[in-house]
Amino acid sequence: MVELRRVGPLDGKTAEGAHPAANLRALPPAAQFMFRGTADAAILAGNAFGAAFPRALRATTGNNRTILWLGPDEFLLLAPANEEAQIEATIAASLGTTPYALVGVSHRNTALEISGVRAARLLNAGCPLDLDDRAFPVAMCTRTVLAKAPIVLWRTAADAFYVSAWRSFAPYVWEFLVEARSRL
Repeated sequence: MVELRRVGPLDGKTAEGAHPAANLRALPPAAQFMFRGTADAAILAGNAFGAAFPRALRATTGNNRTILWLGPDEFLLLAPANEEAQIEATIAASLGTTPYALVGVSHRNTALEISGVRAARLLNAGCPLDLDDRAFPVAMCTRTVLAKAPIVLWRTAADAFYVSAWRSFAPYVWEFLVEARSRL
């Protein structure tokens, strides 16, 4: 019997040794969904998912699951990879006939983490946002660009960021960050 294994675009990539000011780490695959719906649908889906839907430009985490606000009625749901089918079924059962859209994007997106005291500076090598912690505090998230690549950016801690890119852009984003890090 042949065993199938999901291969990610950053598999095997390492950031040539640790960097005390800005570390790069490819994150393992996750269950990822785009959710769209009314406020009522979001409440029902949040209860089923196990995390509350956040206010604008924020992320909320609960029960090892995260929801990122990406637009007025658009959210990115993140959970452990092995929970994909369960999440779909639970949300469908919870919402019943309430209109909503839940689209699996686990195979489309690849994520990495940037951490360290110069993580924001590294991101600013290609991201136009003000990433000072007063302008972009912990739990803030948004869509933006990194060196022409569209990304989702979420500040997970004072010195750590989650970056999600479409898998076709992931190697480019990774190599851009490795090169920019060499100039810190």
